[in-house]
Amino acid sequence: QVQLVESGGGLVQAGGSLRLSCAASGQTTKFYIMAWFRQAPGKEREFAASIRGSVAPVTYYADSVKGRFTISRDNAENTAYLQMNSLRPEDTAVYYCAAARMYSIPQEYDYWGQGTQVTVSS
Repeated sequence: QVQLVESGGGLVQAGGSLRLSCAASGQTTKFYIMAWFRQAPGKEREFAASIRGSVAPVTYYADSVKGRFTISRDNAENTAYLQMNSLRPEDTAVYYCAAARMYSIPQEYDYWGQGTQVTVSS
């Protein structure tokens, strides 16, 4: 059974940085796509960033985080990261890691983590 475990969340002042990690454990499987979503209080969960492939990975970002967040992955460790810079109070949310074994339209994710809280103070 595959589990995704996020870490690295916390409280940071506006303008600061955090690095989130998502580690996969359990059944050995390689994910084609790994992604980060977030859900702010009272709002629906939204896409933040994804990374597709391993040899020449392709990244995608929501407009709200483009230029400030960077997604990366360590294929050997089946781990994804989200480097978050220039954080804003509106980035406050629970951040979830998701993974998919294959590409689909619309993209479906096979596994989800439990989430890690990110709070940005003004």
